[in-house]
Amino acid sequence: MKKLLSLLSLVALIATVSFAQTDVIKDAKVVTEDANTADSPKMDFETLTLDYGTIDQGSEPLRVFKFTNTGAAPLVITNAKGSCGCTVPSYPKTPIMPGEESAIEVRYDTNRVGPFTKRVTLTTNENGENTVVLTIKGKVNKKEAEPSLPVKENSSF
Repeated sequence: MKKLLSLLSLVALIATVSFAQTDVIKDAKVVTEDANTADSPKMDFETLTLDYGTIDQGSEPLRVFKFTNTGAAPLVITNAKGSCGCTVPSYPKTPIMPGEESAIEVRYDTNRVGPFTKRVTLTTNENGENTVVLTIKGKVNKKEAEPSLPVKENSSF
């Protein structure tokens, strides 16, 4: 019984110490983020939503989101992820310097018929919100079938 009581006391002590340390780390992180906000990178997009409009099946899939780093530090994009496999983003892998312009390219599978709204989530080194969500939307109409040519039968002379 004494061993069980000792074991429970030890577990309670470890849990108390680990939770106290987590709070201290969180508080230090908030202070650091507040101090660095003025010197951080900032993404300013021309638009956060691009409308493909109504397009035909198999149309050009590429759209471009242009942005400028209006912050005071280099901007680093560490990841860009589409909301599904039909939305494929590409992003600059090198830092974008203050005042520099760049772009995020997004390809949507235009062989999928019907209306769509898809998102791309960017992970960056901006302070505060480290993610930016871009949206593409539109409607893909089924491509009309091309008339088939009549098949010429072999004729013998």
